[in-house]
Amino acid sequence: MTPTLVRQHLPRTGAVLPVDPRARARDWSEIQERMLVPLYEAVYERLDVGPATRLLGLGCGSGLALLMAASRGATVTGVDTSADRLALARERLLPGERDVRPPRGEREGGAGTGPRIVHGSPGAAARADAPAYTVVTAFEPIGCLAGDAEGLGELLAEATPLAARGAAVVLAGWGPPERCATASVLRVATKLAEPLSTEGTWRPTDRDDLERVAARAGLRPDGSGRVACPFGYADVDSAVRGLTSTGLFDPAIAATDQVQVDKELAEALHPYQRQDGTVWMPNVFRYVIARTP
Repeated sequence: MTPTLVRQHLPRTGAVLPVDPRARARDWSEIQERMLVPLYEAVYERLDVGPATRLLGLGCGSGLALLMAASRGATVTGVDTSADRLALARERLLPGERDVRPPRGEREGGAGTGPRIVHGSPGAAARADAPAYTVVTAFEPIGCLAGDAEGLGELLAEATPLAARGAAVVLAGWGPPERCATASVLRVATKLAEPLSTEGTWRPTDRDDLERVAARAGLRPDGSGRVACPFGYADVDSAVRGLTSTGLFDPAIAATDQVQVDKELAEALHPYQRQDGTVWMPNVFRYVIARTP
């Protein structure tokens, strides 16, 4: 995710973005992550996630989706490459542990049937003595960055061998641009990043993105759905902070600067600002459920 509302792609090798990663992770946790709660709820209800579920969350971020699954009785493991987001996931799921950031790939917590937080790739979540996962989730939506489908495919290649036969694999993506008000705002990132001509920029969603990823991963389809996930913010400043926390605007920041991106993003949000100052953007997200062979 993983890296997401979408995965973060640096625009060029060695590029350094003028951002505070800890502040950005906190903005993700406190502002943006909750926008996908309806998606998490719909999937967990459909799959009857509960005490019999062993769930692996790819791109788990700061752990909200894991926390929701754990509250239903599931045994959860989360994997991500962002140490800053994982530190916040640890606060939610392992509150008694010290705030220590282990080396990449080292496991945090997870004795017995408790939650596990893993820094690194899905392969780092493998454990010889652990039962196979019954549900794998990739809630980080694809379908608006060039190359994001390929990135998800790489995650699945590592994750699916850890799942039981017939396990549910959930893939999520942005809905059609005409049903996602945020799509018009995301185009700001592409406009500002054009001088770099890089991959990690916005693209129109293709309705078959998720199905193609599942097919390439050798998974068999087992249903799909759409969920309304409106993005609501207390004000324009919160909206700017939340949206930039996704990493979608990193290429634009590298091509210009943070001040310019914030300014143009705020202008793009004006049509969605209400009289009371709040910002409201209706969106629809898709999910596909596939099964391991």
